[in-house]
Amino acid sequence: MAAHFGSRLRKGAATTAVAAAAVAALSASQAPGVTVDDHGRQTAADATPSPETDAADDSATGNSPYYTDLPPLNTPRPSPSTVIGTPVSQGPAEAGIPATVLDAYKKAAASLRASKPGCNLPWQLLAAIGKVESGQARGGRVDAEGTTLGRILGPQLDGNGFALIKDTDNGAYDGNSSYDQAVGPMQFIPSTWAWAGRDGNGDGVKDPNNIYDAALAAGHYLCRNGWDLSTQADLDRAILSYNNSRDYLNTVLRWMEYYRKGTHEIPDGTGTLPVGRSDGGTGRTTRPEPSPQDTRTPTAPEETRKPTAPGTSTPGPGKPAEPAPGSPGTTPPPTDSPAPVPTPTDTVHHLEDAGTERLTATAGDVFAERIRTRAETAAGEAVGKVRVRYRIIGDTDAAFAGGERVATVVTGSSGVAVAPALRAGEKTGSFTVRATVVGRTVPGLDYEAAVTERVADALTRTGDTALVCAPGGTFADQVQVKATYKGAAADGVAVTATLIESAQNPAAADRGPYFKDADGKAVRTLTGLRTDARGLLTLPRLYADDAAGTFTLRLTTAGGATLDVTLTVRAQETSSPGSSASPDASSSPDASSNPGPSASPTA
Repeated sequence: MAAHFGSRLRKGAATTAVAAAAVAALSASQAPGVTVDDHGRQTAADATPSPETDAADDSATGNSPYYTDLPPLNTPRPSPSTVIGTPVSQGPAEAGIPATVLDAYKKAAASLRASKPGCNLPWQLLAAIGKVESGQARGGRVDAEGTTLGRILGPQLDGNGFALIKDTDNGAYDGNSSYDQAVGPMQFIPSTWAWAGRDGNGDGVKDPNNIYDAALAAGHYLCRNGWDLSTQADLDRAILSYNNSRDYLNTVLRWMEYYRKGTHEIPDGTGTLPVGRSDGGTGRTTRPEPSPQDTRTPTAPEETRKPTAPGTSTPGPGKPAEPAPGSPGTTPPPTDSPAPVPTPTDTVHHLEDAGTERLTATAGDVFAERIRTRAETAAGEAVGKVRVRYRIIGDTDAAFAGGERVATVVTGSSGVAVAPALRAGEKTGSFTVRATVVGRTVPGLDYEAAVTERVADALTRTGDTALVCAPGGTFADQVQVKATYKGAAADGVAVTATLIESAQNPAAADRGPYFKDADGKAVRTLTGLRTDARGLLTLPRLYADDAAGTFTLRLTTAGGATLDVTLTVRAQETSSPGSSASPDASSSPDASSNPGPSASPTA
């Protein structure tokens, strides 16, 4: 592993066994738990990658080259006397992060703590990736809004030693209408930015050249798939999904641990720019683009600094040395390279549905059906180990696990990829999930999905008090109902309340009880009402006009539940004075027939 790691670093001729031994001796004096590999590079024992580090997603950067410089061995903590903006020793200088860049990392991590607390994203991980990808935006060369001064571009991904990714943005981000290039301080390729981009500075624009936007996008990218970055296995998977190289994984882990030990803010534009850079496996020396402020004289290429091999003649002025036949350093004659072996992705001709049933779910529920897609050759044979990307398209808040609108799945031996479970949001209606092959241009496959209203099959009043009001008055009691579905409380169910003529005549009433709108005007139909988490709904207060009689309030829900509530408007009963007294002779039937007292008979 260490030998493979070393083969990707461009250290020049100075990387010798003597130098390795010197660095190894220096590292031996460090704190316990820190070791050195056979190239003299520091390795933290407690940050050993998990053996399960295969990325299950395509790379955010298209596996573009990255800076390979490792943190220094001395402590990152600056001296107490260090003044920002003044020269410092190598350790503090490497630990210093430009102010705007550091602010962007911390704000992105804070945003992820709120939106995806289970991810446990440390800002130091964003700083480590920013260091490796762009040298902290070329040492913090950004404007006040966080946008880089000039574009930071990786090499074009034309398949010549790098991935082959033809243009996907018509050159909008990278200025290249033939092939994609990694863009910005976090080095997103345009095809990834199209779905992963975020607006981190609130200006309404998703710009990969802005450190606030790019840092927030990187945070969401690392937190997808439900990963918990406090666990080593998920941390490894997330980093490898950014750039699928174990060398890259180790380099990012080293910088993350270094920043965790201590860092400090430095002015924008004063950060150190890394020197070594990976070559994407081409064998060519690849050096970073210098900052416009970089006035250093470039060192001679490695090939011009090689010592003369034994047996060669000393060249004259302007004449290169000619090695003796068979001597070390002799370049063998070029040979024809064998034709590249097609990858599984290269053989995919089309995508087929693999038996996906109708995609329907009630708002807030998980879709019972999962999307299944089969990758096939032109002859209809299954193709395994192919990445299929699923993207949600349309005006919907439905999402895959972790709240993401994009998920990538690798096909199995049967050629079938099964998308993560979909969860419906609160928006109802139809949307599309599009399946495409990562790394190959073949027609996408669309799946239609629909989100329906939450339903209830029963509505009941929670009280049984008669609802009575005098003409022109206010009903004392408010109507409260409970919605249920199959006996369980139905939350979030939409309810419509309408005053109708009668239970037999459902036409909307134009007299009798009414509700009031925000302006105090009478309304007799209310929509947009929803039950709470317990399935309860309390209607607004009801009022009565001058019409007396019996009226009906009808409540209906999606799912067919209906409830009629009787409302009575009548005048209050009044009585004459003394009517509450006990009846006397004057009010009895006998009294009415004999109005006066009878006289006593005379003699």
